[in-house]
Amino acid sequence: MCVLHLCFLIVHELVPLDFSVEILMDSTTATAELGWTIYPALGWEEVSGYDENMNTIRTYQVCNVFDNNQNNWVRTKYISRRGAQRIHVEMKFSVRDCSSIPSVPGSCKETFNLYYYETDSDTANKVSPAWMENPWIKVDTIAADESFSQVDLGVRVMKINTEVRSFGPVSRQGFYLAFQDYGGCMSLIAVRIFYRKCPLVVLNGAVFPETLSGAESTSLVAARGVCVPNGEEVDVPIKLYCNGDGEWMVPIGRCMCKAGHEAVENGTVCRACGSGFFKSSQGDHLCLQCPINSRTTNEGATNCVCRNGYYRSDSDPPQIPCTTIPSAPQSVISIVNETSLRLEWSTPRDGGGREDVVYNIICKSCGGGRGGCTRCGDNVQFIPRQLGLTETSVHISDLEWVTVIILNKLSPMFLALLFLLHH
Repeated sequence: MCVLHLCFLIVHELVPLDFSVEILMDSTTATAELGWTIYPALGWEEVSGYDENMNTIRTYQVCNVFDNNQNNWVRTKYISRRGAQRIHVEMKFSVRDCSSIPSVPGSCKETFNLYYYETDSDTANKVSPAWMENPWIKVDTIAADESFSQVDLGVRVMKINTEVRSFGPVSRQGFYLAFQDYGGCMSLIAVRIFYRKCPLVVLNGAVFPETLSGAESTSLVAARGVCVPNGEEVDVPIKLYCNGDGEWMVPIGRCMCKAGHEAVENGTVCRACGSGFFKSSQGDHLCLQCPINSRTTNEGATNCVCRNGYYRSDSDPPQIPCTTIPSAPQSVISIVNETSLRLEWSTPRDGGGREDVVYNIICKSCGGGRGGCTRCGDNVQFIPRQLGLTETSVHISDLEWVTVIILNKLSPMFLALLFLLHH
């Protein structure tokens, strides 16, 4: 870059990738002349410089410090705003220290002005919009943090300033930028125009779309989230807010993987439980392996079914093993006393894998004739109870005596006593 007939190498910083920034225009990427509009003709001048990789970049410079009443403008080409409501402008520039210029008049400046003009189409020409504030809207007066002097020129040191300004709300289809010099010696090295956005993100089990930041730097733009596939809303509404810096904040609500699916990849995917695994309820927990003696019939199982010959009680949680039928009670003893009977027995040799074996007593009266056996009458009493016994004895009373022939012997009421596993 050349200022006051001296040329310098322009060194650019390596800027890390920023997914919250969408570039509208970057002067450093131009492969040919920028071709911005200059007014008057003897004001700003487009010149070539070189970056650290010796790539040509296009810059604008002006240095009419010895002439009073300067009013030099340079206007960018038309820039489409692409839906943005607030525009950011990053400017890299260098400014000559007025006090280091010999015999410079008092009108020398170390600042310049930044303006914008909104329009729905590219209609600007050399005289329109007029080169003045109103119709142009002033964004700010830009001052350098550092200026260079004659000493810096001697050692070929360039002090580059970087300033960022923003303006909004903008509502037209596009806009122009303009830079006004009014008596300085400076070089406009790079101009980058962009807007901020919050990138698409998966958070709290929901997908939030790319969202442009608001019209003001303090704006918060709400974005509605949608649960990832096979996720379900837990708290509604599911929202995130995009701030003026393109950062997501203030999460509200969340989604969880539904039954039969588990969260993987940091909660961004709800994956179906694999074969032999299940998940019985909505939540963040992982799929569990099927308990002993059970299996799944498909992926995404919410429970495991028992294998043939094994069972599960309706009250059993799905994560406990399936069990089989216990063996018969042992050492059954009956003690008859007229119309009452006491039964005692020992627990089964094999509980079928359960600790909660209970017993049911079935009482049938088998009289003479061909009628067969019938259920005992409601008057029969069972102490402590007939069904769901946890004890290994029961007292039965109020039995009726009838005569039946079994194995050619007289006997009282025939009692069919069945000991069943109660599910």
